[in-house]
Amino acid sequence: MVSDRGGRHGFVFRSRHRTYKALRRKGASKEKAARISNAGRAFAGRSRMARKGWRRRRARGR
Repeated sequence: MVSDRGGRHGFVFRSRHRTYKALRRKGASKEKAARISNAGRAFAGRSRMARKGWRRRRARGR
């Protein structure tokens, strides 16, 4: 289970553990996966990430 204790144990919100684990399976580092997971806790954060992904895909011609 991912830690939600914080400090040297790391920290990922409990509601975002599934996202964290999916990112880890895709090869993201623990730090990067935690950063992305925690950023998407609120709806506004997820929307911001979705818009960023859309812009990146558009820029790369997909």
